[in-house]
Amino acid sequence: MPETHVLNSITEREAVADALYRAVSAFDDNDVSLFNSAMCEDAVFKMGDHVVNGREAMKTQFLDFVGPKDTTHMISNVRVDLKPGAKTASLSAYALAQHCPPGQGCDPSSPYYLSGSRYSLNVVKDEKENLWKVKDWNMKITWLQGDASVLSRE
Repeated sequence: MPETHVLNSITEREAVADALYRAVSAFDDNDVSLFNSAMCEDAVFKMGDHVVNGREAMKTQFLDFVGPKDTTHMISNVRVDLKPGAKTASLSAYALAQHCPPGQGCDPSSPYYLSGSRYSLNVVKDEKENLWKVKDWNMKITWLQGDASVLSRE
């Protein structure tokens, strides 16, 4: 069942964090619509020296590649900085991301690649859609474990 884009009865602070939750759920479900609901059209993603500009480029480089795999992106330690009435906010979080080849996630003998990361994001309120969306996403990988070929593009 596809994820809903707008949740009922959540606080503004929870709605800010939901932008990140929608984005990572989109990777796990390979859901373009959910991904688009989470990202500004001009969003920027940074991981070290690697910079991706724009939602379409992010979709092509990340969602189209990771989406078909068996993945679980788990978010914790979410901290939100939101001033009352503001239309911009920031948040930080830890992430564990498990990646397995398509259709092999439940096979204990299949290769996997697990990453531990810290995220730092700036988000903006899209008044038209009544959703918070990611404007800037900085990812710092802290550690990696497993078979890197799972995420190889070759």
